[in-house]
Amino acid sequence: MATAEVRTGAPVGDLPIVPLRHWGRWAAALVVTLLVGGLVYGLSRAQIKWGDVPSFFSYSVMVEGMWHTILLAVAVQALGIVLGVAVAVLRASHNPVASTTAWFYIWVFRGLPALLQLLIWYNLALAFKTVGVPGIFSVSTNSVMTPFVAGLLGLGLNESAYYAEIVRAGFNSVDRGQVEAAGSIGMSRSKTLRRVVLPQAMRVIIPPTGNDFINNIKGTSLASVISYLELTEAAGNIYSHNLEVMEALLAAALWYMVLVSLASIGQYFVELRFGVSPGEPKKPFVWTGVWRSIRLSPMMGRWAAPGGQA
Repeated sequence: MATAEVRTGAPVGDLPIVPLRHWGRWAAALVVTLLVGGLVYGLSRAQIKWGDVPSFFSYSVMVEGMWHTILLAVAVQALGIVLGVAVAVLRASHNPVASTTAWFYIWVFRGLPALLQLLIWYNLALAFKTVGVPGIFSVSTNSVMTPFVAGLLGLGLNESAYYAEIVRAGFNSVDRGQVEAAGSIGMSRSKTLRRVVLPQAMRVIIPPTGNDFINNIKGTSLASVISYLELTEAAGNIYSHNLEVMEALLAAALWYMVLVSLASIGQYFVELRFGVSPGEPKKPFVWTGVWRSIRLSPMMGRWAAPGGQA
């Protein structure tokens, strides 16, 4: 009891009240301040034309690269989700041929570096002059394997292998007893997957999906090696003409930070809405929770009560 009174500031006999000293906080704040100050001082002395960075940020080629970055990232994520879910379902199959094929798919596309896969797809014409169905139709590989298609295949197949493991982890998080119970009442495996497994696995799948999309936004920079006009390639086009390398790269970096920040906000709201267990109430969005807290606070109740009394 005496300890509680001391902490609340009430005197206890003749014992002096000594406030807590948070020396660790002060030391951490000092270190961070010194580091930030050193960084700002170093940047101020760098040979960078800071006034040109905003102009490069709004260059038409940079804005076009931004839209191409979004397009490729969304396409890669969509392909990764579709193929990843399919491969995860095959991996969980009791059919040994299907499960072995899915394991081999993951082993290959997860094992090869994404940059190497991009180069293989982009240079596919060196091995196959045409692609298609023999005897039915065929087209020139060079006309099909554009930088966008090569980037989509190279990054999308790599993403699908990782996403298959994410989905498999979500499947494994569901209690086997529920799957057996669904089978005992006559539900087929496909219906059990749709009605029982997937709804519960989503709370495990959703958070890493958001992280994957953020990684895909940044991973599109690899497509610059095959001349796909995304942000990094756009920055290269700018500094190849005016030799202002750092200024153009910093403008591209600002765009990446904007896109990643927007994706992080979207991920936050998606996790609030879907990152709960089945049967739990869905979490409200931020502004809903803030308004509910204000409305139910003692101060608001005092103002709302007649005569100003709660």
